[in-house]
Amino acid sequence: MKLEPIITKNAPSAKYYSHAMRVNGFVFTSGQTAGNPETGQLVGEDFPGQVRQALENMKQILIAAGSGLEKVVAVDVFLADLSLFDVFNQVYGTFFPVHKPTRTTVGAALGKGVLIEVKCVAAA
Repeated sequence: MKLEPIITKNAPSAKYYSHAMRVNGFVFTSGQTAGNPETGQLVGEDFPGQVRQALENMKQILIAAGSGLEKVVAVDVFLADLSLFDVFNQVYGTFFPVHKPTRTTVGAALGKGVLIEVKCVAAA
């Protein structure tokens, strides 16, 4: 079994971890927040904007790994406020308009100002 770490400049810096690992035909991404890939700073306090940026970061990591959103098998979502679940679904649906991967969504205490974290498993 060969583990291949994936790092991309198109997602926030991953100083202490890999953006993803490719192994046995699958890509496992690290959790992504709404960090700006160039600065690492959160993209605003607006929840829909944070959702879009977190999903865009995940998408860029998948592309760097030779995969894509259309190959996502499972998504794990961590929300700082579960009352925003419906708003999350509206934005999420724009990233997965046809393909519907399995998904788990849980409430979580995230870092200061972080409203969402998302990770996935995809076919390579």
